[in-house]
Amino acid sequence: MQRLGEKYQSVEAFGWAARDSSGHLSPFVFSRRETGEEEMRVKVLYCGVCHSDLHCLKNEWHSSIYPLVPGHEIVGEVTEIGRRVSKFSIGDKIGVGCIVDSCRACESCREDQENYCTKSVATYNGVHYDGTVNYGGYSDHIVVDERYAVKIPHTLPLASAAPLLCAGISMYSPMKYFGLAGPGKHIGIVGLGGLGHIGVRFAKAFGSKVTVVSSTAGKSKDALEIFGADGFLVSTDEDQMQAAMGTMDGIIDTVSASHPILPLIGLLKPSGKLVLLGATEKPFDLHAFSLILGRKSIAGSAIGGIKETQEMINFAAEHGIKAEIETISMEYVNTAMDRLAKGDVRYRFVIDIANTLAVTRS
Repeated sequence: MQRLGEKYQSVEAFGWAARDSSGHLSPFVFSRRETGEEEMRVKVLYCGVCHSDLHCLKNEWHSSIYPLVPGHEIVGEVTEIGRRVSKFSIGDKIGVGCIVDSCRACESCREDQENYCTKSVATYNGVHYDGTVNYGGYSDHIVVDERYAVKIPHTLPLASAAPLLCAGISMYSPMKYFGLAGPGKHIGIVGLGGLGHIGVRFAKAFGSKVTVVSSTAGKSKDALEIFGADGFLVSTDEDQMQAAMGTMDGIIDTVSASHPILPLIGLLKPSGKLVLLGATEKPFDLHAFSLILGRKSIAGSAIGGIKETQEMINFAAEHGIKAEIETISMEYVNTAMDRLAKGDVRYRFVIDIANTLAVTRS
């Protein structure tokens, strides 16, 4: 049975896809739709590797649609535009993050928070409004509505900009929304990984004081000397944690592995906020009095809307903020996934799509 819109999927594309929950990626020929009046065709230059790619490849969130082409940290070049496109021109360098459409009518969409639209369409492993499955940036080109793309300033290195489209905005948005950005604020960042290291750089650019909290003592040198954190706490060191109790205005927790949060709540000042970014599998052990006695709060946060993402990209360009990356070839991607599962990356993989994808096509 032909899906609605399938007849419009007439432009050949090439990428790498997983066919099942083994998560193994291999070459894949598929089709993308014709460029619509308000859409752009974009040659993918670089694509970041997000930990959520690994979750989806292995169907760990029980929602994967196979074959699955991952990738939602996409930097590319506009090669074709529809006749009603006004924000971009052919040759522009643009970024595409985690969503490529939304209902455009709900309260979230009207407030430039498309990321919280209940009908938002994921860049990959989502179903477009025409009924076709979306494929991501581990591919040679994509088609995107101009509303859901951002312009990459020429001063920002393209490969290092890719992770900003997910990891970067995921750190920037809660700092702004929860009032943690600026001089006089003390932010704790839990986890110095793909998100955390970018978060340190944003927080320092805002003028905030930053303390990294990590279970890995060996990351202290990177945190302090490379990323510019003001302090480092080993989360398993009770003396260090006790000495820092009640000192932080807010904490952004990036860790997705199960871990205790009561010690983190203890680090907060009265009225402090613990913001969760990591999606842990098991519920937290939480005592009500740990919040009540200090009027403390726990919140969650996802990516930002498109307007805020453009703001973040411009801020990053202005302040020289970029992700710390290891650029890899398409052929290396399965090894990279194995390393990512082990936490063996400093600090984000980015696939050089433009220079390494085509040669994998037999």
